[in-house]
Amino acid sequence: MNLEEYFKKIGFHGSYEALDLSTLTRLHKRHVMSIPFENLSIHCGETITTDLQEVFDKLVRTRRGGWCMENNLLFGWALREMGFDTTTLGSRVFNRVLKDFPADESHLINKVVIHGKAYIADVSFGLSSQVWEPLELVSGKDQPQAPGIFRLIEKGDVWVLEKTGRKPEVLNPEFDKPDLINRELTKSIYCFSLNPRQLHDFVDINHKLQIDPTSLFTNKSICSLQTATGFKCLIGWAYSEVTFKPEDGVDVFNMRYITEDELEKVLGEQFNVTVQNKLQPVSKKVSCVL
Repeated sequence: MNLEEYFKKIGFHGSYEALDLSTLTRLHKRHVMSIPFENLSIHCGETITTDLQEVFDKLVRTRRGGWCMENNLLFGWALREMGFDTTTLGSRVFNRVLKDFPADESHLINKVVIHGKAYIADVSFGLSSQVWEPLELVSGKDQPQAPGIFRLIEKGDVWVLEKTGRKPEVLNPEFDKPDLINRELTKSIYCFSLNPRQLHDFVDINHKLQIDPTSLFTNKSICSLQTATGFKCLIGWAYSEVTFKPEDGVDVFNMRYITEDELEKVLGEQFNVTVQNKLQPVSKKVSCVL
C-alpha cells in the first residue's frame, strides 16, 4: 500500500506537507467524488472484509467502491500515513422504522484533530446524507455544504449528526415512493461517542450486515457517487441522477429503470465500477434511502 496510488485513484494533486483543514477538505471531497459508496459484493456472492490490504487492493487497484468499513478504513489509513492525528469512532445509524438509534455501532467514522480543533471525517455514508467536507465538532453549529445544512449536537456523552435538506422534486412520479424518497426536511443520520474504537470492534457487525435478512444492505443493492452538482446512484434496477438546486430550494431527482443489458455499461460509465462476478440487483421495500 502506498499513498501515491491512493492519491492517483482520487485525483488528489499538490503538496500535503501542511496538515491543515484545507488539505483535509480537499482529500475528503476528492474521495467522495472518486470512490463510490457501494455494497455490491453482497449481491455478487462475495465477502466484504475489514482486512486493510484487501480493502486497499479493492478500492484503489480495481474499479470498485465499498461501504463505510472499507472507505472510511482506507481514508483513516491515508490520513495516518500523512501524519494527521486521526481516531476511529463508531456510530449508530438512525433507524427510520424504529424512529430511534439501534444498539449496534454499524458505521465507522474518523475524528481528526488539527491545531487543537476536532473534525468528523466521513467519506462513506453515500446518497443524500453524504457530507462533502469534514464537520467541525462543535455542538449546534449550522455547517452548510452542497447537500444541505449539517449540524452536530452534543447530548450528554453522545453526539448526533443531523441534516436539513431541501424538498425533493421527482421528475418521474412513479418513483415518488415512501420506501425510496425521504421527504423529511430535517433528519437524524447517526449518533456516536468519542470513545476510540479499534478495527476488531467492527468485525462482527461487518459480518452481520452481510447476512442479516433485516439489514438494509441485504435488501437493497446500492451504488452511489457524489458529483460536482449532486450525486448519482443505482438502487436495484433504479438509476437516479440528483441535482442540488439550493437557489430554488429543491433537489431534482431524475430517475429511470435500467435493463439487464444496460447494467454493466451504467456501472462502468457512471460509477467507474466493474464487478467480476454476476450482480443480482435487488430493491426490497424497507426504510427509505434517498
